[in-house]
Amino acid sequence: MITIDVERFEALLFDLDGVVTQTASIHARAWKRTFDEYLAQRAAQSSAPFVPFDLETDYRRYVDGKPRLAGALSFLASRGIDMPTGKPGDQSEQGTVHGLAAGKDHYFAKLLAREGVQVSASAVALLQEARRCGLRLAVASSSRHCK
Repeated sequence: MITIDVERFEALLFDLDGVVTQTASIHARAWKRTFDEYLAQRAAQSSAPFVPFDLETDYRRYVDGKPRLAGALSFLASRGIDMPTGKPGDQSEQGTVHGLAAGKDHYFAKLLAREGVQVSASAVALLQEARRCGLRLAVASSSRHCK
């Protein structure tokens, strides 16, 4: 158990994804669907075999904890794939990294709407205790889906 000396702190700041909510599996599944669709299409247009995105290895090694574009670029580089970056607003069928990221965001939003988010019971308990002790609290996220 961790003890927080409430006399030393005025406020606590928490990250939403992975701390208060458990969204990694939703992100991973959205990336898998996005990359698998792209990789299958790429394999069908060439003689290269279809090697699917691995939820454990590929997600953890190349995508997890990175902004969407950086994660997409990292994974593509791991497969020796050079794709134009494109620009914000590109759609998934445009064959750009921004397009892939938009496709992932689409699948993530659908999964989130259908399944909701798992909230960490231990984080909720900590937040409640911190509030009871008079600490100010904030939760931050870089996700567009934070609302």
